[in-house]
Amino acid sequence: MAGNIQQNSNTAPLSFLEKVGYGVGDMASNFYMGFFNIFLLYYYVDVWGISPTGAATMFLTTKVIDAVSDPAMGLLADRTETKWGKYRPYILWMAIPYALLGYLLFLGPDLSQTGKLIFAYVSYSLIMLVYTAINVPYSALLAVISPISTERTKATQYRFIFASLGTLTIGATAKPLVDFFGGGNEVLGFRLTILLFAVLALILFFFTFASTKERIRPKKHNTSIREDINVLRKNISWIILAACSILIVVGLVARISSTAFFTKYNMLYGDEKVLWWMDRTSLIITCGFVGQLIGALITPFLLKFVDKRILMIFMNLLFGVSILATYFIPTDNYTLTLILYSIGIFSFGVIITLLFAMYTDCAEYGEWISGQNSAGLTVSASMFSLKFGSAVGSAIPGYILGWYGFVKDQTQSEEVLGGISMMWSVVPGIFFLLTAILMIFYKLDGKMMEKVEQELLERRGEISKDK
Repeated sequence: MAGNIQQNSNTAPLSFLEKVGYGVGDMASNFYMGFFNIFLLYYYVDVWGISPTGAATMFLTTKVIDAVSDPAMGLLADRTETKWGKYRPYILWMAIPYALLGYLLFLGPDLSQTGKLIFAYVSYSLIMLVYTAINVPYSALLAVISPISTERTKATQYRFIFASLGTLTIGATAKPLVDFFGGGNEVLGFRLTILLFAVLALILFFFTFASTKERIRPKKHNTSIREDINVLRKNISWIILAACSILIVVGLVARISSTAFFTKYNMLYGDEKVLWWMDRTSLIITCGFVGQLIGALITPFLLKFVDKRILMIFMNLLFGVSILATYFIPTDNYTLTLILYSIGIFSFGVIITLLFAMYTDCAEYGEWISGQNSAGLTVSASMFSLKFGSAVGSAIPGYILGWYGFVKDQTQSEEVLGGISMMWSVVPGIFFLLTAILMIFYKLDGKMMEKVEQELLERRGEISKDK
């Protein structure tokens, strides 16, 4: 570093190994969340046989637990003191429960309709609790992995490159693996497929723990829970970002969880292979996640020309318009449908990379105004938005299917097909357009964050105050 900045190991650039190590943690997460977002509604309704409205209600009511568990986990992590730091230990401690409970979710026991709903409530609630326990600390780790904003942005980029690779892997291989392992028994196929991804997720989380380091060691947390929450309430940009996160994830999951229904019943595509091992549904999902990967890769390049806030507004507009456009495409135009779907998920690759970088900006701003680092509580909003948005995004198509009278594995009426088309296009598109409008009021631009970072570095003694 030049001039007045005193170089030390904390302000040095992150190594390639550490950026990869941090990144694969979200790959492990997306082996599950990607799988759930794409296939869980389809599995519950079209495979295991839960009613659409029953599954939708389950998704929503279990979020009451998350409303408490997410901020509670953030508060707990902020107050944790170990030789490994505040946040890293939870990645180690929760990895095995995370793997086991993901398998339990797709166990698929042969029960009555009521029994299946009870099993779904219990297993889904448990996996979401453990997801909180591992992913709130994982996300908060980004805020303490380096005191330099540009290094955190690089780590964020690696995170969402690997997150995209995780969802890309799910999109390209999950359905073919279900067919392969199940041999015509989809319940068995889903059970064995999630077991494979559970083992992979476990290995990746162990690697994340071993390869990362907490460089910012905040002073012992001595504020009350009420004081921490009051700091968040004063952080208007955090409130806006949390609301935007929910809208974004609702829109995304409503889109991707509807895909298997739309391609099967509206486009009338089956399991016939069209490229390597992929059928047309897998190919659409895969191309979308290739687009997401490209979006995550080029985000730092785009930020050279435009501020995070402006880029976020533009990408949400692009996603919303691309989704709404598919409503007017004939169902036999596979190529144009695939292109528009991929453009939308490309936009999401940029959006999600920006989103988590902006959460760490909010965490730094909170420390700047309060003197206390509450990264765990701050980013717990990201976990709640992901889970709440995922639940609502899955519930909306479930309720739409129930409203229009969907019955699995039958030729659907024109009314039902119209409902499926609406839930795949118009409904998710609206959420992204609303996000673009809301982001106009976000205040933490590049100039403000330069001031915040400079003053925090001076407080921590990472740079001298001499000019």
